[in-house]
Amino acid sequence: MRADAQANHDRLLAVAGAVITEQGVDASMRDIARRAGVGLATLLRHFPTREALLEALLRTSFDELTARAAEVETTSSPQDAVMLWLRDFVACTKNFRGVVTAMVKAIEDPESALHTSCVTMRAAGTRLLTRAQGAGVARTDIDGADLFALASSLAWLGDQPGLEARAEHLFGVVVSAILTDRAV
Repeated sequence: MRADAQANHDRLLAVAGAVITEQGVDASMRDIARRAGVGLATLLRHFPTREALLEALLRTSFDELTARAAEVETTSSPQDAVMLWLRDFVACTKNFRGVVTAMVKAIEDPESALHTSCVTMRAAGTRLLTRAQGAGVARTDIDGADLFALASSLAWLGDQPGLEARAEHLFGVVVSAILTDRAV
């Protein structure tokens, strides 16, 4: 990539991150381009869809979450690993209001730019859940898709005005419902 194109790419990502943090994932692509000091065509050349832009913004966070799951799988007890992954999942989504909806849609759409990252992240959580189930410390009537749905619900909850204070309490309720050795 040419130096000026790389500079535009980097500036677009930085500005998009700030705009989406402020306005959520439905922020205007035109506004992102304008604030980055480029035309809409330049933005669309780099990121032809909103999902492509989100994927570029979130890829690093999702990759870090997947790597963190592998780390806690080997360094933490099975139940702590699940709890840490859930907490990291929720934290990963906090910067971008509305991203949980995009993630849930992407899981079901193989054509989505976010699909691979979301599926990989869900698989990491599934491994942790399966390990905890094998150790007898997690419910056996849920699977990785359920865990991803619960994590998404917790992330969504923290994104709702007026419910942020309840989110931590309900995080504990959900963890105690998944892990058999936890109480609220």
